[in-house]
Parts: sequence; structure tokens; C-alpha cells
Amino acid sequence: MTQPLPQLDTNGRLRHLITLDGLDSGLMRELLKRAQDYQCPPGQLPPRGDNLRNWTVASLFAEPSTRTRASFELAARRLGADVLNLDVMLSSRIKGESIIDTIYTLEAMQVDVFVIRDAQPGTVELVARHVGDQVSVISGGEAHISHPTQGLLDALTIQQHKGDFRGLTVTIVGDIRHSRVARSAHCALTALGVAELRLVAPMEMMPELHEFQAARRFSSFDEGIAGADVVMMLRIQKERIAEALPTDIDRYHELYGLTPARLARAKPQAIVMHPGPMNRGVEITSEVADGPQSVMRRQVANGVAIRMAVLAHIAEARRGRAP
Repeated sequence: MTQPLPQLDTNGRLRHLITLDGLDSGLMRELLKRAQDYQCPPGQLPPRGDNLRNWTVASLFAEPSTRTRASFELAARRLGADVLNLDVMLSSRIKGESIIDTIYTLEAMQVDVFVIRDAQPGTVELVARHVGDQVSVISGGEAHISHPTQGLLDALTIQQHKGDFRGLTVTIVGDIRHSRVARSAHCALTALGVAELRLVAPMEMMPELHEFQAARRFSSFDEGIAGADVVMMLRIQKERIAEALPTDIDRYHELYGLTPARLARAKPQAIVMHPGPMNRGVEITSEVADGPQSVMRRQVANGVAIRMAVLAHIAEARRGRAP
């Protein structure tokens, strides 16, 4: 049986970031703290650095992306890197070239970091096992399995608005079975010590029983949101669902849509999150998405900060490994 790929170097620093599963909470807190240094108020010039000066970061995305891809590019550029964006479905891979041959080609061009999003489970780790010692691999989202930087930026957003994770009740709602966002949020939030994690979904969108074992499960949204500090909404992952989709969207919205009336069941200062893209009128109403309790734009801003923190950490770790 293949052993899990080590994400840390011998000094306990990140070399790769493929999953948050098993990642030390102290390292997560370090990354959250570092990301705070890359924050700035709207209208001000964003923080920059030279941590990645003379480095090349290549993004290989085999699935559509706006937020993740753009924020990784901004993060790398703001740290001084050259950035290469490739849509691998339109490159040599579609001609029959394997992903590993594509990686070897780019590695020969002295790429230092690969950011990879792929619909096939295991692709990110496969690449990480084949790159040279001087190269790092970061997941930009892997199938339904994981999305580690999303998990970290969600944790950062919660920390900014709620402070200590202890004592918090976080409710995740929607298509959890097919959601990499939910899995990484679960890893981050349980490691950081939230008091209670709740899952709300129809049966066909609830994960298998062996997953999310620390979470409480609800079929009733009204029960699952009661007294929550954080409400994280998810869209229906149509692209990952082989079985029939719910045909009655109005009925889905009635049972699992976040409206102002339903949000009133949460704590008065509860925050509302969504990783995007969102389907207004399905899992969330515009009144809530654009309302005072929504922190979705903060999540987007935090995406750049978290990805800067991860890239800077990896760069410093590599310099520490250099002979």
C-alpha cells in the first residue's frame, strides 16, 4: 500500500500543500497569522513582497475557476514571481500527453511551484511524487476531495469575525457529499477547535457515514441553523453528480435555501459564508447574500492573503533547505 505523501520537510515546514487532513493546527494558525500581514483596507495599495523573486509559479487548471485561479496569480505576482497560467485541457494533455510529461516539460523550464486543479482524485499527489526536490505542489482544488487553501481562507474569515474558534457552532448546508470545500472546512475547523460542526443536507447530498465523523447531521435546515454562529452555504455540484438531480428547484429552495426568515433562527450576529459561485434563489436569496451578515467578499479578499501566506511560507522553507 502506498504511503501518504509527506507534505512537510524535515524541519516541519510546508513543502507541498495537498490536503489539510492531518495538518498540524499550529501550522494552520501560523498561516492564518501570516495572512493577516497581507491584509489591507479597500482602496489602499495591496501589500507586496519579494519572497518569490526569481521564482516561477505555474497554474494548471483542468476545471473552470475564477476566484482560486485569479487569487493565486495575484498572490504570486505580489510576491515577485513570474506566473504561467495554463488550461491543461487546451494544452498538450488533450493531445494525449500525460500530466506527468507536461510537468516534466514545465519543470525543465525551471518552474518552482505548480498550482493544480483537477477533477481526477489523486492527480495532485501524483504530480507531487514526480517533481524534483526543488519543486513544490499546491492543490487548487482536487475533485470532491479537498481544497486546502479554501479551507484556510474560510477559517481566517471566521477568526476575523468571531475570534477564538472554541465555543463556535458552524453549520454547513447543501451538497456536502460532492463538496471539496466542505471537506477542507471540516479538516480546518475541527483541528482549530470549533465546539460544534453541523451538516445540513437532503439524504442524497449527505456524505457517507465514515466521513465527517465529528459533525452532527440534520435533514431539517431549521433545526440545523438554530443558534449557529456561522452558516456556510454550498451550491449543488451538478458537474460531480452522476445520479439524477433534484428536479424541483423551488422545493429545494424551500427546504434548504437561506432566507432572511431562516437566518433569524441563527444567533443575531451570525455570519453567512459561501465559497462561490452561488446560485441566487436556489441555496441563498439575494437579500441574504448582499445583506449585512454576509462575509462573502471578505472570503474573496482573504483568498489572496492566504495564498500569499502559503507561497511565502513555502519559499522560506525552501531557502532553509538550501545547501
